[in-house]
Amino acid sequence: MRIDVITIFPEYLSPLELSLIGKARREGLVDLHVHDLRQWTLDRHRTVDDTPLGGGAGMVMKPEPWAAAFSAVREAGQAVVGGDTEPLIIFPNPAGAPFAQSTAQEWSQCEWLVFACGRYEGIDERVYQHLSDIGCEVALASLGDYVLNGGEVAVLAITEAVVRLVPGVVGNAESLVEESHSDGLLEYPLYTRPARWTDPAGVLREAPPILLSGDHGRIATWRQEQSLARTRQRRPDLLAPADGDTAVS
Repeated sequence: MRIDVITIFPEYLSPLELSLIGKARREGLVDLHVHDLRQWTLDRHRTVDDTPLGGGAGMVMKPEPWAAAFSAVREAGQAVVGGDTEPLIIFPNPAGAPFAQSTAQEWSQCEWLVFACGRYEGIDERVYQHLSDIGCEVALASLGDYVLNGGEVAVLAITEAVVRLVPGVVGNAESLVEESHSDGLLEYPLYTRPARWTDPAGVLREAPPILLSGDHGRIATWRQEQSLARTRQRRPDLLAPADGDTAVS
């Protein structure tokens, strides 16, 4: 998978060198490039924004640098992934569709993703129109109903959610199957050794005995029941699509 990120703060993306994502990059599973939008500006101040037409607070990112950046990144990427391949261009945006585990699974199948990190009040609307007109697939993705200073934090989160689903990135692929939201439910409670633990307050806390039984069938049933109970308690809104149950408050 190839990933390009366009931003005015390239250093913000440095965590992508760490942990499993960094390992995937070093092993060639992910070809990731971070680009500074300001290299496509034409004035000596490297200006990427201007006041909004019609008035209002804040600044809006100008269309010219973005159009030039997409053109250059697209050309460079097609030279690697193939001249007929078009990227999915993703704009983190609070007005976008909610990003979910199903979205991560879908995008992990893509050959090429381009992330565009907006700042200030956002990007000139004509940029989206231009990309659609030249045949690019555009997606606006929201992490939730809140506003961040820019798209970089969202790109870090989305990239990690997507890349970890690329085959070979996570060592034990079976662990992906039982995670929260992988089947529409929250993950069951997890325990490790010691099975009997006395906490700092002096309270003895024991892991559920069934986990020590060695009966994998009963353990699987218990875990499914726990997932359902946890989802019913914490996220009842997920139950209707997950198991046909009626959401409760």
